[in-house]
Amino acid sequence: MADITPPRMGWVGPQRPWLYLVTDRGCMGGRPLAEVVLAAVQGGVRCVQLREKHLPLADFVAMARALKAWLAPTGVPLVINDNIDVALACEAHGVHLGQSDTPVHLARKQLPPDVFIGLSIETMADLHAVPAGCVDYLGVSPIFATPTKTDTRTVWGLDGLRTARALTTLPLVAIGGIHADNVHAVQEAGADGIAVVSAICAASDPCQAAKNLLA
Repeated sequence: MADITPPRMGWVGPQRPWLYLVTDRGCMGGRPLAEVVLAAVQGGVRCVQLREKHLPLADFVAMARALKAWLAPTGVPLVINDNIDVALACEAHGVHLGQSDTPVHLARKQLPPDVFIGLSIETMADLHAVPAGCVDYLGVSPIFATPTKTDTRTVWGLDGLRTARALTTLPLVAIGGIHADNVHAVQEAGADGIAVVSAICAASDPCQAAKNLLA
């Protein structure tokens, strides 16, 4: 499969794996979003995806703008999950799309050229269908079964991740059931980035939880 070298992933440096936080306020035990996210960034998180499934648009935009402002001094990019309108309104650095969201070739036309796009892939067929030149990284989901995401079609497992690694040169961000005890195995199977939700959002010490994932 021929991929085009991602042109917009300037935030990706030589350090591996990238630690990527996907927010879930339901896991935060009532703590403010900024408190959890900034502690996680202090611990080593290098990208933050704001995932809000039920907020009205205006509230989603307000939260996204606030989070972008909080992250600005850290240099950590903000990615908006699913919603291109919110991404445009808050001038996010990236958008993450699922298989049932806006097709990536249409999203590429709507977004400024410097905004990167991530795409979730749940099956090998999804991987083979990725259009060249539109996507900057792939979210391989889920690697292991997880209660935080139950609408997926299959579990990749480490062997599936290795197969995906062999079939694409796009950066792979692994998500689903990843914690400090299996993160090295996931990285060895080919993940460039590790995305977590509850492993940080539900941790009593998000900073230390992030450090543990990178240890």
